[in-house]
Amino acid sequence: MIDQAEKFISTLDRLPTTLKTYRWALEYYFQIAGDELSDSAYESFLTAIRSLSPSSKRVLRSAVMGLYEFCEIGDLAKRTKLNHHYMRKVKTKPVNFDREAVEIIIAHCDALRGNLINLRDRAFVLTLADTGFRISELRALLRGEIDWQEGRVMIVGKGDKLAVVRLSDRSMNALQEYLTARAQLDGESGKSLGSLPLFAQHGNIKRIKPMTDDGMRKAIKQRMKEAGARCRIHDFRHYFVTVVMIASGGNLKMAQEMARHESTQTTQRYAHFTKSELDLNYDLIFNRKGPPR
Repeated sequence: MIDQAEKFISTLDRLPTTLKTYRWALEYYFQIAGDELSDSAYESFLTAIRSLSPSSKRVLRSAVMGLYEFCEIGDLAKRTKLNHHYMRKVKTKPVNFDREAVEIIIAHCDALRGNLINLRDRAFVLTLADTGFRISELRALLRGEIDWQEGRVMIVGKGDKLAVVRLSDRSMNALQEYLTARAQLDGESGKSLGSLPLFAQHGNIKRIKPMTDDGMRKAIKQRMKEAGARCRIHDFRHYFVTVVMIASGGNLKMAQEMARHESTQTTQRYAHFTKSELDLNYDLIFNRKGPPR
């Protein structure tokens, strides 16, 4: 069955990272169920993964369901019912989002100047805050992927979906300042500029080498320490959605599109309003303390 699993994976037209995830998922299944593919084995598999996170279970089920269909084994309708039965409904916990902390960190990073590391971290944080990029998506960009004329970048995001991410003026200015300061290093690399990473390692590094996700997280956490404020790095994405919602007058659909969420329910969990903002909008709506409707 392992050979069949490899044949199944070889037929998928997906990104290498997705194929790697599917391979891990099927290896996980075989550790639980052995080489058996049957409806009873599938139910045993669902029982064994009940304690995992919803996202992990979703990936595992998708890969294993795909293998069953590829091998034309068992009853698809029955497996679908089993999926519904074993899907544990998890109550969404409220996110402890501190917008003031995020804004303190952004202000601190906006003031960074003087060397390549400062300019890189400034450009990264401002772009993270103004675009809704996930840290892995932003960190992985190449110079040639930025459309400087239009102020946007086309990416393959979560779920292997093609999407347009728009860049703010201040993020583009910060990126250009960083890349201008890096011009000599880039020129000495011997590679085309477009193929070089947008964000590179600096310090004792003599050549252009891309940042890693962990390296970028450590850099941002150091900036948080300097600013005297702490937040989750993913809170920059919450901040982006919140700003879009406020500026657009609560346009949930617009915020969903810009954040590249699958549903508006996800977007709602990312939007956070202060008490004063809620009071102000209540007055605008019900007490008409604002422009006439």
